[in-house]
Amino acid sequence: MATWNSRGLRGSTLEEFINRTNEKYLENGLALIQKVPTPITPINIDKQTRHITLAYFDQRSTVDYIGAVQGIPVCFDAKECNTDTFPLQNIHEHQVKFMEDFEKQGGIAFFLVSFTARDEFYYLRLAELLKFWNRAKEGGRKSFRREELDPSFFLSVERGVLVPYLTGLQRDLDMRD
Repeated sequence: MATWNSRGLRGSTLEEFINRTNEKYLENGLALIQKVPTPITPINIDKQTRHITLAYFDQRSTVDYIGAVQGIPVCFDAKECNTDTFPLQNIHEHQVKFMEDFEKQGGIAFFLVSFTARDEFYYLRLAELLKFWNRAKEGGRKSFRREELDPSFFLSVERGVLVPYLTGLQRDLDMRD
């Protein structure tokens, strides 16, 4: 079981960038997106500072963020990768199932992938992820490489928005029409 010590801060920079992006989108009336808290059970608490020093995750989380963009329900998960190869083991079966069910209800589900070594962000459509996911289930590669991705879904900083995923969302919507 994962612990707070081992995984608690992994992805915190990406999450901070996304949180700031969400604040900017809210200020501009473009989206209302909330971070989904991961329920934990504290094991050790420092009595002086009252900080949790060790905890276990109570249950499997589904996605990191959920909300609405101009009336469209969206959910997404943030993932980081420090190489050009993203291991699919970083995505869990229950997350994929939740996202598939979310889209069946008329929502849009996606991943935001940060290629940290390149300082790049990628909007990974669920349909694109499923292509790699199914390939792995059929005995193929258990990862995907950066060069396999659609270049039009790499995100560039726009007018002070650190992770402009609404640009990716618009492209995603255009492809569905």
